[in-house]
Amino acid sequence: MQTLLGIHSIVRWLILLFGVWAVLRAIMGVSGRKPYAAGDTKAGLFFMIFLDIQFLLGILLFFMSPIVQGALGNMGEAMGNKGLRFYTVEHTIMAIAAIALAHIGRAKIKKLSDDQRKHKTALIFFGLALVLILALIPWPGREAVGRALFPSF
Repeated sequence: MQTLLGIHSIVRWLILLFGVWAVLRAIMGVSGRKPYAAGDTKAGLFFMIFLDIQFLLGILLFFMSPIVQGALGNMGEAMGNKGLRFYTVEHTIMAIAAIALAHIGRAKIKKLSDDQRKHKTALIFFGLALVLILALIPWPGREAVGRALFPSF
């Protein structure tokens, strides 16, 4: 279980890397009126791929974690505990919302023909997904939920 959690933690950095790359490319495309190029498509695709990998890892962790399983058995008590509520509800819902935003954004971009609209759509959807991701990460120092920046296996 620790190894799976470590991999989940490492994939977070890949998501942040590709999310920032996708958002920066969208900002440059909107501000510079650049064509929507193959690099823009790849940035969004890799962002989405690593989100999907993280989702699969997260599902495994969710159902394998004895802490989460205990919380699911008594949701009333879990809602009163910041850490349990975060991992059982908040982290999970925000992650699903971020993944949905990335997928919806990519689908909308594929349907558009205007490069400026593609960049704006990428900026909106990938930007919102990235904001949610930054909020759902258990950063060190966060009361009751903070974790180390890098896993120790």
